Formats: sequence, C-alpha cells, structure tokens
Amino acid sequence: MREASSTPTSFGGLGFKRHLRAEISEGNGAYLFSEQGVIAIRGAQVASVAALLDGTRDLDGLLSACPEGMNPEQVTGVVARLVEAGLVTVHVPDEFSGDERALAYWDACGLDASAVACRPKPATASLTAIGRGVDTSQVANALAASGIEVVETASELAIVLCDDYLDPRLAEIDAEHRRTGRPWLLARPSGSQVWIGPVMQPGRSGCWHCLTNRLWGHRHAEACVQEVLGHDGPASFPMPAVPPLTAAASQLISLEASKWLAGHRYPGQQAVWILDTLDLQGRLHELRRRPQCPECGDESIVATRTAEPVVLREAKKATSGGGGHRTLTPVEVLDRYGHLVSPVTGIVKEIARDPRAPAFVNAYRSGLNVARRVRGEAGLQAGLRGDNGGKGASPIDAEVGALCEAIERFSANYQGDELRIHDTFRALGDDAVHPNSCMLFDERQYETRVEWNARHANFQHVPDRFDTEAAVDWTPLWSLSQQRRKLMPTAYLYYGVPPECGLTGMRADSNGCAAGSSVEDAILQGLLELVERDAVAMWWYNRLPVPGVDIASFDDPWAEEMVGQYARAGRELWVLDLTADLGVPVMVALSRSIAGPRENVMMGFGAHLDPRTALRRAVSELNQMIPAVLANDVELDDPDASAWLKYATVGNQPYLLPAPGRSAKRAADFKFVRRPDVRDDVECLVRKLSALGMETLVLDQTRPDIDLPVVRVVVPGLRPFWSRFAPGRLFDVPVRLGRLAEPTPYDRLNPFPMFL
Repeated sequence: MREASSTPTSFGGLGFKRHLRAEISEGNGAYLFSEQGVIAIRGAQVASVAALLDGTRDLDGLLSACPEGMNPEQVTGVVARLVEAGLVTVHVPDEFSGDERALAYWDACGLDASAVACRPKPATASLTAIGRGVDTSQVANALAASGIEVVETASELAIVLCDDYLDPRLAEIDAEHRRTGRPWLLARPSGSQVWIGPVMQPGRSGCWHCLTNRLWGHRHAEACVQEVLGHDGPASFPMPAVPPLTAAASQLISLEASKWLAGHRYPGQQAVWILDTLDLQGRLHELRRRPQCPECGDESIVATRTAEPVVLREAKKATSGGGGHRTLTPVEVLDRYGHLVSPVTGIVKEIARDPRAPAFVNAYRSGLNVARRVRGEAGLQAGLRGDNGGKGASPIDAEVGALCEAIERFSANYQGDELRIHDTFRALGDDAVHPNSCMLFDERQYETRVEWNARHANFQHVPDRFDTEAAVDWTPLWSLSQQRRKLMPTAYLYYGVPPECGLTGMRADSNGCAAGSSVEDAILQGLLELVERDAVAMWWYNRLPVPGVDIASFDDPWAEEMVGQYARAGRELWVLDLTADLGVPVMVALSRSIAGPRENVMMGFGAHLDPRTALRRAVSELNQMIPAVLANDVELDDPDASAWLKYATVGNQPYLLPAPGRSAKRAADFKFVRRPDVRDDVECLVRKLSALGMETLVLDQTRPDIDLPVVRVVVPGLRPFWSRFAPGRLFDVPVRLGRLAEPTPYDRLNPFPMFL
C-alpha cells in the first residue's frame, strides 16, 4: 500500500474526500461537513469549481466544464490548492472502489483510499501468543474480516499477543525482530484494561527493553515482593475477561494492524494505548527510545559523558520570576518533559495537587522515590515512604517543581551504566576525595552510632567509618575550581548502589542534587542548596539569634498575601535572615499555630543570589511543608519530626524568633547584582567558595533518555543540615562572624536534629 499522492492522477475522477460532505454557497464558496466539524472555503471561484468536484471528472473533464468567467489556469490553481489542503482526492470507478464507508475511513486517515482499495495482493500479518490462556483465534478472525492474510513467516507486520508486557519470553521475540528488521505490534487482548501498542520498528523506535525499563519502575513493589518470595519475573494474577471485552479488543487490534499495513503513520503508534473497560477511559502512553539501552542503543553514553569535563556555556535567563532565574520558563519545561508523566511509560505516575493543601497553597506531589536496584524487603520498605514535591508562587511553578524533583531523584538512582573505577582511597592519591569531608560526621558520632541510629530517622543515620584501605567503586567529578578530575565513592554519589560497589562508610543523600533547564541552571540550583543547608546548620545546631526579615519591604504582594492567609488559618508567619559568610541571601520562613494546644512549628528554607527569590523560596517551601501539619498527617515513622511538633515552641526554642534588639533586615540591606546569564551566577559562587578555600565539584547525572540536565554538586566542607558534627564551619564561622564569642561545645549543640 502507498500513501496518498499530492497530485491528482488520470485514473478516476476528482472529488472531495469521502469523509467530507460538500454544500455549495453560490458566489461565496463551499462548506465541508465531517464528524470533526465544518470547514469553510471562501471565494466565488472556489464555489464554481467545488460544484464540479463530484468524483466523475478528471482534471481534463474539469477544464472542459470550465465555469463561466474562469480560465484553465484558474481552475487548475483552485484544484491544486484544495489537493494541497488535503480536501480533494481521486475517486476510482465504482467497480474498484469497494465499501464507500471504508474508503471514507482511509480518506480520513490521510491516505490514498483508492490505492488502499486497489491493492493487488492482500496485506499479511503473523500472529503469536505468549502467556496463560492467550487465544489468537478472535484476532485472526478480525484480521481476515479486514482483508488481512494471516501467515506464519515473512509477514509485513508481526502481531504478538500476551497477558503481561513484562513476560521475559518477549525478549527473544524482540531480539528476533531486531535481527530481521521487521516491525511488530504488541497487545494484551484480555484483562479489564486492554493494552495495544506500540508498533516497534527496529532502528527507528524504542524496543521492548526500553519499554520494560519504564514498566518495572512502576511495578517496583511487585519486583521486591517477587524477590522476597524467591520468584523471577512478573507476578501472575487473574486476568478478567468477558466475551464482549475480548471481541472488542480483537477488533481494535485488527484495526491498528490494518492502519499500519495501509500505510497510515501517526505518533500514537509509538505509544501504549490502554482502554480501561470499567469506565471506558482511554489514554496513550508515549514510548521513546532510550539512547543508552543496552539492547538497541549505546550503553556507554553515560560513562563517556561522565569522563568529559563539565564546561560552562552561555545560558541566558528566560525568566527571573517565581522560584528563580531560569533558562526556560515553567511552561516550556512542562511542554518539553511532560511526556515523562505516565503510569506506564513515564518515570513518575502522575503529578497532582497535594489534597491536604489549603486553597492558598500551591503544593504538588509526583509519586514515590524508587531506588530501582534495591530489591527485596529493603526495597519494598524504601518504596513505601518518601515522595517528590513541588512548590511555588503559582500552580505551574509547583507542578514543574514536582516534575523536576522526580527527574532529579530518578537520574541520581544507580542504573548500572555509570563510570566506575575500582580502587582504594590510598591508592588513588590526590584524585580521591574522602567522603567524610562532605558527610562531616564527628568521631564521637561513629562511636555511638548503634544507639543513635536506633532512636532516629533515616535522615540522621550514621554509617560505619569509611575504610581507606578497602577497594570500592569511585566515580569521577569535575572540579570547576581547579579544572581537573576528582573521584568520590560511587555509593556516595548515587542512590541504590549495589553492595558489590562498596557501601561501608557512605550514605548517599540529596544534598546538592538538582535538575535545571540547562546544565548551568542545574549547577546553580545545586550550589544554592549547599549554601542554604550550610547556613541552616550553623543557625540550627548553634541555636543562633539572627535578625528577622521585613517582608513588607520587598514589595511582594504574594509574600504579603501569604502572611494574611496564614493568619486566617490560625497561624503566624515570619521570616529570619540566615545569611552567612558567603554573602548569599539565605532565609527561613517559620509558622506556628496560635489557635491550638500545640504550636506545631514548621519551617521552610530558601537561598538565592536575588534576595527576593530567596524570600519566595523560603515561603514556598514552608507552604509545601504545612499541609501535613494542618492535616495532622506528619509521618509517624520519623521520631525526630514527631518530637519536634510535640514539644517545640518559640518559648523553649527562642532562636526561632527574631533576635531581640536587632533591626529587621529590609530588602535594601541585601546586596544583589543582576546578571543576564546563569553561567555568570555560577562563576560568582565558585569564586566565593574558592576565596574561602573550598572546591566546587560537579557530576553530570543527566540520563540520555530523560535529557533534562541533572547534576550533583559537591563542595567538601559545606555542612549538610542533618546531624553532622565534625569540626569545621559549624563551629568556626559563627565565631568568625561575631555571632558567638566561642564555639558551641559539642554537648551543647541543638538536641533536635533537622528533620526536613
């Protein structure tokens, strides 16, 4: 079969496509009616020619019947425009045409219906069944009724029916079709949800392994349980079916095969279409090829990228509102990466507004964080808690934030294709960075780790000491400060690293991980998070008195509205300035209940070179945290958060309030240099850190199949805000800034761990 020609042929007459019905408005034009609506074609000449387009005249016949007042060139021009617009085609004589309704369908597809009808030989398809009770007979009958011949070999299209898209036997079918280069259509004709597609085209589309990579991500709990039970592959389960369901599914599968064999091509063929027969909801789930797929792509892409230097390039700012200075607007990010939201082929099931959030709060959730390589009971427990969140001054800011956080966590998960070097810390010499220069645990914490870990949540977990003599896997980072390669343990840089890579003495966390609309944007966000948490740690564990922030001085209607909204919710909202020696504005927005028996103090943090953005980020993060507090839905398995909300008040934690006797910081008190390029902001921060003797390291964690830039930024010496009490900035900087007369004694540090 061939696709429609753009010019009329001499075989048959010219007429409007069969899915269109024309009515002529003499002297004005014509109206074309179809199930999609009505098309108006203006012009007296169009009306004159349209009246002749009944399928009985070829071009010569039209010219012979040339309407009064028109010359042949004008007639030809009108016909050419109508053909180019996809409205006119060739009608074959009745003895060749077949079912007029079928021809109308192929016309609606944009095909040359005459060519479909006049095909000299029937199209061919093969049928294969994989799985329990999968019957091909109904699909075979539907294909035959569509004029498609079912053959065993050398078909134009292979149709594979299964009861589970994760059936491991499909791997060999996929491999065979990649060897032969033949396309194949995968479908599940039974179950309350009918699955059809994609059509996999070797070398042109994603393969079955690209699809299963996504499917297993959404069935992680099942994979964990299967391992616990000692089973391989997907779990078996009953497959509901009733005769109307299987009959309808068979006809729909036949229809998709017919369209493909007729030459109709459309984006939905590169997707899984799922019809939920319980409520008749249907949805397409787009499958994209994974460039790094070990079966149909190049699995060395990630390692090759990691080995290359991180080069900062021009990255002009497209927006400086909402949550920061970005190289793409939130709408552009959602348009470009929205396909990643799907419970079938996406990396996250859905993005939805937090149902606990009050109307004035823009807070979105995007599903669970999953370490795919962690299986068994540990993987199951890890997958049952912790999800991705997004916040912002507007709903789209929050929605995009939730998507980007999901992409960030997904990209930072170990997948097996990372660049790794197996060696010891001592053997690697100056290239190696000791992980505790970033984790910053004190020796006393190692000594009491067993008792501590038993009493506190995972965020506060203290690992074993790192063994400098043990051979472990290391991954390169690029030093923006020294323009050279450094190495850190893979298990510190990625989540879910398997034991054979070496896990002892390390714990991966999200500190410095960020997604962005460009690599430069992601690096900036990662750096700002490190700076923010460093400043928070110094304030929190030293319980430093710091000045308040005059929200009204920022002339931000949204921030001022939030103060009023919290008041109406029976809560007080205020902001403190935590800016430390780096000079980057860091703020904390706090809120307490003034109406209930407990204050339920909650907070959110924000940092940015632009103080207005830092303020918005702090208030936005508070908004993200507050729904759980208002709904009394704080996770009970976090004893630190529970203890804080139960006991903490501004009375017994006075550092939560503005320091007495100190003026509130106004917007004009913060220094800010507006730069047009994100790269300039990154270079500014790298210089600030270098001036204080700190090195900026970057690992590009961008996944080729995702393509949204994700990085992990590491600055040894900057303090995480969890309970990490090694000597360093936590004790030194407050004294150097004159905020303390002497370092806080170890045993006088804040006993409440930071729990956010």
